[in-house]
Amino acid sequence: MRDRPDGFDEGLLLPALREAWGIRAGGLDYAPVGFGDYHWVAGGRWFVTVADLGRRSHDGLRLALETARALRERAGLGFVVAPLSTRDGAVLVRLGRHAVSVFPYEEGVPGDFGDARPPAERERLIDLLAALHRTPPPASTPRAPAGLAGRGPLEAALRESGRPWRGGPYAEPARELVARHAAVLRRCLTRLDTMSGTFGTSGGLVVTHGEPHPGNLLRAPGGRLLLVDWDTVGLAVPERDLWHLSPTPDDLARYAAATGRRPDRDLLASYRLRWALDDVADFVSWFRASHGDTPDTRQGWAGLKGTVEELAAG
Repeated sequence: MRDRPDGFDEGLLLPALREAWGIRAGGLDYAPVGFGDYHWVAGGRWFVTVADLGRRSHDGLRLALETARALRERAGLGFVVAPLSTRDGAVLVRLGRHAVSVFPYEEGVPGDFGDARPPAERERLIDLLAALHRTPPPASTPRAPAGLAGRGPLEAALRESGRPWRGGPYAEPARELVARHAAVLRRCLTRLDTMSGTFGTSGGLVVTHGEPHPGNLLRAPGGRLLLVDWDTVGLAVPERDLWHLSPTPDDLARYAAATGRRPDRDLLASYRLRWALDDVADFVSWFRASHGDTPDTRQGWAGLKGTVEELAAG
């Protein structure tokens, strides 16, 4: 995030690093990257993440990070950027309504969400995901939710799009956008219902990252690819990961050869639609709540507008 977290005392971080991880860093530099959590670089060697527990479950985040640690340390998946353990073996330290985790600082070039993937990188990513999906799930692996997480708030927003929204500067533009495309959004919800019957069961569940888009890929020295942001890890069908590649027939054939499992095109389309609706639900909930005009809300407004217009364009 570009904005720093509200209600969080950054002065608590260095003492927490010393006491919980035994890390003595000379200083902290805020890293305005990603979207959702907050990040600092400590001493040039550690990447510190702060999650707002008002937006997510502590236990859910703990299980996800424990799963990432197990995938790297026990299953030997070197492309997993996993959290470091505290002296007590934990992956998180709670500071009020926030949770702190620490990762090794990895050298490399991060991607952006909309980056195009060159063919050689697509092949490496297919191989990486195939290796992940073949790995037996650690005991801590949560089950990925099958339904649309923000369905309730999105349906409420549709019902209430005829009345003013007063959360902040993007509340009324968001309301007008939703009202103008209400029929499209309702059709998309209905379409998702007809498509998603096999989200949780088709062909058996595997460990999925959940968001292996270019923004969560780090191009490390030597041509290695590293996957970051494992807070969305969960048991699901492989298509939960694969749709992010907009896979070509060659991609699907390569994945099938590596795993013995041919991806289902209908499920790929279902997950693509679900991602878009989840984004709309998240942004609408954000703009209906109290907010200001900041770099993050401006980025969020661009994301909401672009996603709704793409859905409307079919």
